[in-house]
Amino acid sequence: MRDHSDLQSMNERSLAQQAAVRRATFSPSEKKTLRPFSIWEISQFMFDVPADTLRKRLADDPSLPQGVVEEDGRQRWFSLAEINELRRRLRFRGKSLLPKRPPGRAVRVAVSNFKGGVGKTVVAHHLANAAALDGYRVLAIDFDPQATLTHSMGLVEIKEWNTVWGIMCRDLCREADRIVAAYDDPADCPYPSSDELPQDVQSIGSQRAQDFIQKTAWPTIDIIPSCANAAFVEFASAQYRALHKAWSFFGCISRYLDELPEDQYDIIIFDCPPAIGYQSLNAAFAADILYVPSGPGYWEYDSTTSYLGQLGDALEDISTGFSAIAEDAGIRLPKRFDDIRLLMTRFEASNSLHVAMMDAFQNVFGADVCRNAIEMTRAVEQSGRFQQSVYEQDYRQMTRETWKRARQSFDAAYSEFRDTVLRAWEKRGSAEGCEA
Repeated sequence: MRDHSDLQSMNERSLAQQAAVRRATFSPSEKKTLRPFSIWEISQFMFDVPADTLRKRLADDPSLPQGVVEEDGRQRWFSLAEINELRRRLRFRGKSLLPKRPPGRAVRVAVSNFKGGVGKTVVAHHLANAAALDGYRVLAIDFDPQATLTHSMGLVEIKEWNTVWGIMCRDLCREADRIVAAYDDPADCPYPSSDELPQDVQSIGSQRAQDFIQKTAWPTIDIIPSCANAAFVEFASAQYRALHKAWSFFGCISRYLDELPEDQYDIIIFDCPPAIGYQSLNAAFAADILYVPSGPGYWEYDSTTSYLGQLGDALEDISTGFSAIAEDAGIRLPKRFDDIRLLMTRFEASNSLHVAMMDAFQNVFGADVCRNAIEMTRAVEQSGRFQQSVYEQDYRQMTRETWKRARQSFDAAYSEFRDTVLRAWEKRGSAEGCEA
């Protein structure tokens, strides 16, 4: 017979193997570092100018970042910080290299679906990397206890109080005290104050908003990480919900993000767990845009259909059953998204079944399906195997055409994603202007 100790032993062996993979993938210190980018990449994929034109501008102005030249002198390499400085200082044909950034807070995008293996984390990871290379400041939030995005960003040994669970505990304390303060006589409040909550919740309640944010190897990508121990958040949240029935548990992350300075980030990307629970509902309520990845098989289509229906039912139940609590907390119901997009992943244009499934998605969901699917290539397969996105892989480690094809696939998907984000920004700006 086997019990919990067998599971714990298996977990310990697996963690040791993970550490070995990280040592082989990142560096002996187990700390992930971001590679430099060649002038060929910068000119072709980032600035969209001829490489010779960029070289001339660098030669004409020695005060600009000059990068590092290879020993053979054939290629010049730049850090992302240097690339961003070039963005700020250079103009070509009178055009700025800085990305379009309307005023207002960051746009929030939830990458979510039921089925595992459809590429939720791959999509979230690559969109975050692509946005950073485009000049945006990104915050990634890992809602999934599997913590794959966290590990892909190079973070290890995360404590559960530094995850979404910690934010929810902090929110419960703050909301508990807000509700008590609304009574003329606190003794009349039928709900507990923060000092009456469990001690583990109280210990997190005093943390500052910035305490949950951690740096990554990317200078313009921060992350709120996850960890395996955060898997119990669903059980704990149900317990805390029972302790404080006036707590609008679905609004924790939205309230938290509202605390951050509007100009701290441009885009916030959520990597959601493959389930509908307290964490995924928080992601949905905080999101402006819902991005739903799906593979090209029938079972993925079936799972996507179930996900859309069950999420819709859950949001409707909250709108009808928690309206009074939401109104007291200043949450508008029903929950509205600026956009909902479905993205095909692991797509092979030469596979007739994949093409047929894409046609089926487009017939059912119409213009909500992204035009540019994520193609399955060797570089994409390696991104999951080695916890590196296509953008992080050095094209010298494979054929340049293989890497280029994978990058172009993600670039096309990102370009469409960026257009969706910009529309949401503009829509929100117009709505705020009308309210003013």
